[in-house]
Amino acid sequence: MADQTFTISELAGEFEISTRTIRYYEELGLLSPGRTAAGNQRFYNRRDRARLKLILRGKKFGFSLAEIKEMLDLYDVDPTQEEQLKRALQYGEKKLKEIEQKIEELVLLKEDLLQMRQKLLDELKQRGAGKGRQPR
Repeated sequence: MADQTFTISELAGEFEISTRTIRYYEELGLLSPGRTAAGNQRFYNRRDRARLKLILRGKKFGFSLAEIKEMLDLYDVDPTQEEQLKRALQYGEKKLKEIEQKIEELVLLKEDLLQMRQKLLDELKQRGAGKGRQPR
């Protein structure tokens, strides 16, 4: 099982992404599959599969591909994963701050929209009252 390999189509199907996406990750150096003896077909090992899973998780959390690559490459330099964990924590803290800021902005936007809505309802009510009818 340790030498289990996967085709690009198998990984694309498993993770519900396109083969083009996987090839793009290869171009960026996030994945480096082996090649068959003829060199015409890629094969991915368990490490590649694990890296792909981490890439997709990082994307889900909003990390850039450059940040993901940096975190993944740190594992190759430090197999204890200490530096990788520190960097992931650093990027995670940054992402949490960004999310908090977006939440604040959305709360303010919601308040503005609610105020505008109320003004429009009041205006409709006034116009309806002036003509002797109620707005719907």
